[in-house]
Amino acid sequence: MQNQSTPNAQQNARTLRRGMTDSERKLWSGLRGEQLGVKFRRQHPLGNYIADFACLGPKLIVELDGSQHQAQADYDARRDTFLRAQGFDVLRFGSNDPFVNFEGVLQAIANRLGELTAVCPHPNLPPEGEGVKSRSLP
Repeated sequence: MQNQSTPNAQQNARTLRRGMTDSERKLWSGLRGEQLGVKFRRQHPLGNYIADFACLGPKLIVELDGSQHQAQADYDARRDTFLRAQGFDVLRFGSNDPFVNFEGVLQAIANRLGELTAVCPHPNLPPEGEGVKSRSLP
């Protein structure tokens, strides 16, 4: 099921895009429009799952976890296993992180993108040495 999603996941993703949380909206403001040098998709369906934010090249999933994720650790583990089997790396942040450390979250994402492109260069990214756009922390 390489990068295919179920019709149910596609419909759920549309619903989630319309009802993004404040935390997701905050992070999306820093990811949209290739601000980090790559394109991210929000609420992107993959198989039966929906990634909060997905970069398809290099393959990176960014998740914002609220308190409900503490009670669903087994589900998250199965989900991460599936996403990694599809070739994605998964970064998780707490849902409050974009509010308390917005620049730090973006920097962590940019750093991981840089690591992923160094391992497996993506044709739409700058050559090694030029790296992914990064943000300076205040």
